[in-house]
Amino acid sequence: MGRSGSKKGVPEGARRDLAGLRREYTRAGLAEDGADPDPIRQFGRWFEEALRAGLYEPNAMVLATATPDGRPSARTVLLKGFDERGFVFYTNYGGRKSREIEANPRVALLFYWGELERQIRVEGTAGRTSEEESDAYFATRPRGSQLGAWASRQSEPAESREELERRLAELERRFEGRPVPRPPFWGGYRVRPERIEFWQGRENRLHDRLLYAREGPGWRRVRLQP
Repeated sequence: MGRSGSKKGVPEGARRDLAGLRREYTRAGLAEDGADPDPIRQFGRWFEEALRAGLYEPNAMVLATATPDGRPSARTVLLKGFDERGFVFYTNYGGRKSREIEANPRVALLFYWGELERQIRVEGTAGRTSEEESDAYFATRPRGSQLGAWASRQSEPAESREELERRLAELERRFEGRPVPRPPFWGGYRVRPERIEFWQGRENRLHDRLLYAREGPGWRRVRLQP
């Protein structure tokens, strides 16, 4: 039997010295006098810069949820709207993430834009969007995505890929020649932020971190040590 930590069976490309992987962050800084006092406006400013930079899916964000007894899980979802009320994404209400949100609405979001040496962390509580909002967004989705929302019993076991494709074909016949309505088990969540942290990479790992925390009707901003 080999020693613990043996490289046996590990692909050659994965054997590089991870301790030696590093880079310096030198693109920009984040100073208090250059940041907006309102974190939603600051998010919008950075998001516009991410769009202009041509990043691949800059609206991709990691959503972390947890069960009531503290078992965490995380996955990537897509931001589909934001304003002073919070950050919106859409999903199947029967999937694991939704079940965890319904039992424990405290969640976290993470945007990572490596090309800009930036990340944004959001902590808050999630609640369902209105049916009208969910209907309006669903109507903008490509027809294939609309049918896919009906076809998937999210997070449930599937016997095969063919099972999903058969269900999709059945739905294509069912809704042929007419609009696809939003499934009653599909819709949006809005994350109402309580803390938003903006992180800008800097040299020597002395990164800039500005944290906005809710305080009454407004926000309190502090600089955190890296």
